Amino acid sequence: MPTPQLAIRTVIFSLLGNVALAVIKFLAGIFGNSYALIADAIESTVDIFSSLLVLLGMRYANRPADENHPYGHGKIEPLVTFLVVGFLIFSAITIARQSIENIQTPHELPESWTLLVLGAIIIWKEISYQVVLRRSKKLKSSALKAEAWHHRSDAITSVAAFVGISIALFGGPGFEVADDYAALIACGFILYNCYGIFRPALGEVMDENNHEELIAEIREVSLTVPGVKGTEKCFIRKAGMKYHVDLHATVDGRQTVREGHDIAHLLKDTLRREIPQLGHVLIHIEPS
Repeated sequence: MPTPQLAIRTVIFSLLGNVALAVIKFLAGIFGNSYALIADAIESTVDIFSSLLVLLGMRYANRPADENHPYGHGKIEPLVTFLVVGFLIFSAITIARQSIENIQTPHELPESWTLLVLGAIIIWKEISYQVVLRRSKKLKSSALKAEAWHHRSDAITSVAAFVGISIALFGGPGFEVADDYAALIACGFILYNCYGIFRPALGEVMDENNHEELIAEIREVSLTVPGVKGTEKCFIRKAGMKYHVDLHATVDGRQTVREGHDIAHLLKDTLRREIPQLGHVLIHIEPS
């Protein structure tokens, strides 16, 4: 399957899962007297909007280059990631505020069957996290990585709710607020994950030089091209799922301009064929 379609299908997978879980959590939280589950449902509802945002961003990022965007539209990905982080922070604050209100308000013990619901949710969310994270690594997508961590943060809040409800049921009357405290603790984990998602996306926007493995691969492939004696400067900037390269290659200084030009084109074609994730490749010829 082509890379853009795989990324979009991955986001749709997340979106449908979030819709189903939000409904299940709300119903289980209301009928099961679990405020932690309701808080969890609020996060899943926020996840729906963030997944829609990622989906729209993916579709925009896959638009071909045009006169105003000669390098394509891939830079929208880290910008979408920033917005997703904002959604995560908003959900954490919302859950924390609701948990504090619930701690101050007497309420009934949660129903024991809510633990079964939470157990199934935790398993599904962890599977979703692993699937989306694996594809984000394969596609080199910061937006998909943020989407994966959305699943992991959801799993964490569900684990916290599971622990809180278990304590409440085991302790009996007087321990009703245990699931509220559990939801409050989960907010700290969500905020911690926000930084882990935000920092790489910021580096992508700032064109940080953190592509050592790809640079090494580019240099190795370059040496297989006839006429290329070595490589000097190699600068890479990431845009969406593509890497744009500026490479200085050395050739025999006695060759003509035409011969150097032909070597540069052959090098460019070889690099893009052997390393599919490369986008624009600019070759500067240096005489040896």
